[in-house]
Amino acid sequence: MCRAMRLSQKLGLAGAAGVAGAALWWRKHPSACPYGQRYWVQAPHPFITRARLRQVLAPAPGERILEVGPGTGYYSLPVAGWLAPHGTLELLDLQPKMLDHTLARAKQAEIENMRSTVGDAQQMPFAENTFDAAYLTVVLGEIPDQEAALRELRRVLKPSGRLVVGELLGDPHWVSPKALRQRAQSAGLRFERQAGGPLGYFARFGVSS
Repeated sequence: MCRAMRLSQKLGLAGAAGVAGAALWWRKHPSACPYGQRYWVQAPHPFITRARLRQVLAPAPGERILEVGPGTGYYSLPVAGWLAPHGTLELLDLQPKMLDHTLARAKQAEIENMRSTVGDAQQMPFAENTFDAAYLTVVLGEIPDQEAALRELRRVLKPSGRLVVGELLGDPHWVSPKALRQRAQSAGLRFERQAGGPLGYFARFGVSS
């Protein structure tokens, strides 16, 4: 084997080790994707498509729905359209820049039924029984205390409300279906159904009585 090939192999192994190390670090240090790296949330979302979200979330015109961690609006704009003309999509994010970006896109698309709030999913600035539904996609694992966030989501949902959580395998903060169900049950949420497979899924929960 020539020296160039050996060097190439070593560099490849070093690169793979670096990626694995970075992923492990992110899993141990959950945090939101910074605005400067927003291209990660703007890319297509295979297996957890907008069409599949619509099927599982079942948004109806006139409802008030909460999206936690909208990024730059990959799901936000179509969901707001599904709720029009009298429904409202409320966005919650720690990063004002993400919210500003999404609202600017909504304005450009002439979408007027979207509102935003800067806040922490672990302590939401909303009253109890506020929303008909809520959803978050590839976000739950970024939250340091996932159960606290799920309890807050249960609190702000109406008794007949529903929660949809989307996860994509390969994301550093991926939450497995088993772990999600356990945490959701502890938070007072009842599993209803799952759409998708091991590479990406949406799980829907109702509010336990």
